[in-house]
Amino acid sequence: MELSWLDDFLALVDCGNFSRAADARHLTQPAFSRRIRALEDWAGTPLFDRSAQPVTLTEAGRRFRPFADETVRRLLQGREEARLAAQSEAATLRFAATHALSLTFFPSWLRALEARARLGAITLSSDSMEACERLMLAGQAQFLLCHAHPAAAGRLDAESFRSVVVGGDRLLAVTAPDAAGRPRHLLADGQDAPLPHLSYSRESGMGRILEAVRAAQPLPAALDTVFTSHLAAVLRTLARDGRGVAWLPESLIAEDLARGTLVRAGMPAGDERWTVPVQIRLVRPRARQSKAAESFWTLAVEAALWRNAESPAESAPPVAGAEPVTEKEL
Repeated sequence: MELSWLDDFLALVDCGNFSRAADARHLTQPAFSRRIRALEDWAGTPLFDRSAQPVTLTEAGRRFRPFADETVRRLLQGREEARLAAQSEAATLRFAATHALSLTFFPSWLRALEARARLGAITLSSDSMEACERLMLAGQAQFLLCHAHPAAAGRLDAESFRSVVVGGDRLLAVTAPDAAGRPRHLLADGQDAPLPHLSYSRESGMGRILEAVRAAQPLPAALDTVFTSHLAAVLRTLARDGRGVAWLPESLIAEDLARGTLVRAGMPAGDERWTVPVQIRLVRPRARQSKAAESFWTLAVEAALWRNAESPAESAPPVAGAEPVTEKEL
C-alpha cells in the first residue's frame, strides 16, 4: 500500500466526485480511479458506493476513514517533528574537549564568548585526546578543544582540519611537600636514584606532548614510572598524596600551588627546564559546517585574534596537523 493512496481516499471523501478529487490531487481521472481501486484491492473490499452521486462511503469505508485520518495526521506530525529536530540539531554546537580543559578552561572561555554573542544550545563530550579525535574523525563533534605543542603530532591532519590558538597553559613538574614545605621528590641535575613518576598514558594528549618534548630534550633526571593514567585529575590526586612527580597543567593545579598542597619539583627554584609551555587550541573540520557552527567559529577566531594581539608571547608556532588562523581566513 502506498501512503499517497490515503490522501487520494480522503480527497474523494471530501469532494464526493472522482473528477474534482482527481483535480485536487493533480492527477488525471483515470489515474486517480486506478489508485482508489488499488487501495480497495489492498483493503479487500469496496470503500466507495459509486452508484450514487455524490460518491459515498460504504460501511467498510466509514470504518476505514478514522484510521486514514489518524494515519495521515500522525505522519504529518512525525514529519514536522523530524524537521524541528533537524533544525534544533543543526543549531546545537557540539564540542569535544579533553578532561582537564573541560574542568578548567572551557567554562570560562565559553562564558567570555557568550558575553560577545548569544550561542544557543551546546553539548560537550569530555574524554581523552584519543577518544576526542575519534569523535572528530567520525563527524560526531564540530569542535575539539585540546592542549597542543609543535613537537607533538595528532591524528587530525592539516588537509582535513584547521585550528586556532585560543589560550595558553604550562605543564609543571609538581610533587607533594614534606613537613617543612619543601618538595618531597626533587628534580635536580646529577641525581642518582630514579624519581617515582606519575605518567600519562599514550591516549592522553599531554602524554604525547611530554613524550615528544623529552625525545627532543631528554631530562637530566631519571624517572621510574609507578602509575599511569590518561586523567590529569587522577595524577593530581596521587601527586598530592606524595606518590611521585607529575607534570600537570597549571590551570588545573593553580589552587593547589596557592594552598601549598602541591609544590614545584624543580631545583633550583625558578628553573624552567622542567616546565613545558603548551597551547590550547580549538580545532574544526575544513569542510563547511552548519550555520550555527560557522558563526561560532568566526566569533572564536575574532576573540583569539584579539587575545593573541594583546598577548603575543602566548601565541606559539602552529601544531603539526593544524595551522594558525589569520584574518584572511575569516
